[in-house]
Amino acid sequence: MSYIVTAATGQLGQLIVEALLARGTAPEDIVATGRNLDKLSHFADRGIRTATLDYSVPETVGAVVEAGDILMLVSGSEVGQRFVQHSNVIAAAKDAGVNRIVYTSATEATTSVLVLAPEHKATEEFLTSSGVPFTILRYNWYTENYFGDMETGRDTGEITASVGGGRVASASRKDYADAAAVALLDDSLAGQVFELSGDHAWTYEELAAAISDITGTNVSFRNLSPEQHSAALKGAGLDDGTAGFIVALDGNIRDGLLSGTGGDLARLTGKPTTPLVEGLTGALRQHRSSWISESVSASVPPKG
Repeated sequence: MSYIVTAATGQLGQLIVEALLARGTAPEDIVATGRNLDKLSHFADRGIRTATLDYSVPETVGAVVEAGDILMLVSGSEVGQRFVQHSNVIAAAKDAGVNRIVYTSATEATTSVLVLAPEHKATEEFLTSSGVPFTILRYNWYTENYFGDMETGRDTGEITASVGGGRVASASRKDYADAAAVALLDDSLAGQVFELSGDHAWTYEELAAAISDITGTNVSFRNLSPEQHSAALKGAGLDDGTAGFIVALDGNIRDGLLSGTGGDLARLTGKPTTPLVEGLTGALRQHRSSWISESVSASVPPKG
């Protein structure tokens, strides 16, 4: 029996593999998968098995998953294509005899009007009706999503949005990855759905204060009307569809759809979730590390 982690080339997938290792899983019991095998070489160097798996090519799922395996289905990033891709993976994994599927969904996916919920709702319904044992992890926002606001606040002294007094119960990717590892390793969680979020739901005023603490710049939050926000986004070069999507997300936050703090995440991992300042600082540290790594790679002359 193996733990198959999809999208292990992505930020969350990589952290899930690391969380499995941290919880004592033997490297040879993990299969890290992704569309680009070359991007998984750092796992192979550590004794972790790697394989190609493409959500749009069901045959690649059947080539990796074996009877009795547990599959970590990290939700896809291609909005509008997710349900088709997810259902491909679920159906192929079922045919291969998968023992259980752990899926990363969205907050209150089956009942919420969150703009991102419909594809997750469809996936959950397909998964739960498939007959395959499942565990569903409904993720709130990543704190790392706000790295761009941190840069903007540092450079301009303010952050803007149309969220009003809405709150966000974000947590770090590492928090969510650790919960995913727990769900993969604990078969008693089969059939359960978890609403995962940070312990504290913060306001954008708190976000601005956190950015001020980290950057040493006095940052304030300026709330915009949806119309003002849309105009500002389009003025910055965004197309109508993208601007409308962002404004709709802010409307969801304004309406309280991301403010839930039920405590499932802390209970699953056995520890408090990462505070906002710490999560943003980690995102900054990761960004600097990636920049340095890319700079060093670019400076190395080609072989031959």
